[in-house]
Amino acid sequence: MSKDLVIGLLIPFIGTSLGSAMVYLMKNELSSKIQKSLSGFAAGVMVAASIWSLLIPAMDMVDQKLGKMAWIPAVVGFAVGIIFLLFLDNVVPHQHVDSDVAEGPKNDSLRKTTMMVLAVVIHNIPEGMAVGVTFAGVLSGNTDLTMAGAMVLSLGIAIQNFPEGAIISMPLKSQGIGKNKSFIMGVLSGAVEPVAAVLTILLSQIMIPILPYLLSFAAGAMFYVVVEELIPEATGEGEDHSNLGVIWFSVGFSVMMILDVMLG
Repeated sequence: MSKDLVIGLLIPFIGTSLGSAMVYLMKNELSSKIQKSLSGFAAGVMVAASIWSLLIPAMDMVDQKLGKMAWIPAVVGFAVGIIFLLFLDNVVPHQHVDSDVAEGPKNDSLRKTTMMVLAVVIHNIPEGMAVGVTFAGVLSGNTDLTMAGAMVLSLGIAIQNFPEGAIISMPLKSQGIGKNKSFIMGVLSGAVEPVAAVLTILLSQIMIPILPYLLSFAAGAMFYVVVEELIPEATGEGEDHSNLGVIWFSVGFSVMMILDVMLG
């Protein structure tokens, strides 16, 4: 395993870990406005990454072979990715940070903090898959994917993982959990990303012929997280509604788009 590959797989995890470490630097719980801003920023990064790092390369790979029908792998993979995350959302008990209602199968044996971490784990699986499938494409020698582009995707996900780490560790601390345990739980929530990335790479080596579908699959899974979780958290509802999330969505989208176009 090359040095660049190892670094690329670990960058997103480092982003989550650094964000989780905010529990040592910040005294109080994140305000509602800050949480909305961070969720909006993360959503923007994920949408831009899905488009420029996953969907467009997926269509470019089959452009010469399929021509105007190059959208087929993108649409099919995207749909399957949505369905996969919908499945996870319904079979894994979890609870979002800003919610008092648990989702998925009822499980009274799980603590709220555990279900909060599981919610982030579900969120992180598609991100790890996205990184893994991109690096798998690079390793396969596909000319539509470059090491620089894969690194940009890892960096972009790490950028949005930083606030995500804080969003999980700070509320845990505010619920009376110690700083060290809150930090560890935040870090563990991000550990699934390199694991998912490595597993995806191993599977992709077997399924290189359907790489465009795998890229689109990862994009669909990421879009599900954005629409189902991040956008509602970023905008709020009723008296809690705010446009801050929309503003920071545009910032995150722009940052990731610039990184991908300039460096990818």
